[in-house]
Amino acid sequence: MTLLARRALLAGLFASGALLAAAAAAQHDINAPFLHDPDVMRWKKAFESEDREVYAKRAEILAATGAKPGMAVADVGAGTGLFTFLFAKAVRPGGRVVAVDISPAFVDYIRSSARAQGLDNVTALLTGGTETELSEASLDLVYTCETYHHFEHPAQTLQSIRRALRPGGRLVVVDFEKIPGETHQQRLSHVRAGKAAVVREVEAAGFAFAEEKKLMRENYFVVFTRN
Repeated sequence: MTLLARRALLAGLFASGALLAAAAAAQHDINAPFLHDPDVMRWKKAFESEDREVYAKRAEILAATGAKPGMAVADVGAGTGLFTFLFAKAVRPGGRVVAVDISPAFVDYIRSSARAQGLDNVTALLTGGTETELSEASLDLVYTCETYHHFEHPAQTLQSIRRALRPGGRLVVVDFEKIPGETHQQRLSHVRAGKAAVVREVEAAGFAFAEEKKLMRENYFVVFTRN
């Protein structure tokens, strides 16, 4: 191996190590509010407020995901089911949706709400936050909204998502922009990684960046395909 090639290899290994270290740096207590008997109705009101950009733009976001009848979709970090139920209607007939969350209260709420709405194509999974518990090669689309920055172990979670997608399946990440001077300071502190860092992490996990859709001001919408 030439000296130049060796230096390139070492640089690549250093970059990969730095990326993995960054990908493991989420705040350890970021998910605590959802784990200890949360007030589900209070969170539902917060999640489904017109002041929340993704709620106000929910129809445009749903259309941009490309969800259509017959597809198998997972909503990772489903919360109280805002997008779960939108997907459930969009993939009928023949499609199904798996709602994944770490909050027992949210999972129970999604299950009862799906029954109340007659959405028999919805399944809710409770996870520990690292593994999604999604079946291997079972999905066409995985969607995560304002949740990526809550992944405490993003590298492992992304591998779990990748395993669950069929070859050519898509991952859609919607999350907050993190722009110094524009983004509110509280959000800058709360959100672990900005868009560019997220794209690098997802690509490092075996996905190919496909496109970004400019739908919102406070949030970005990026699409990846499973390699």
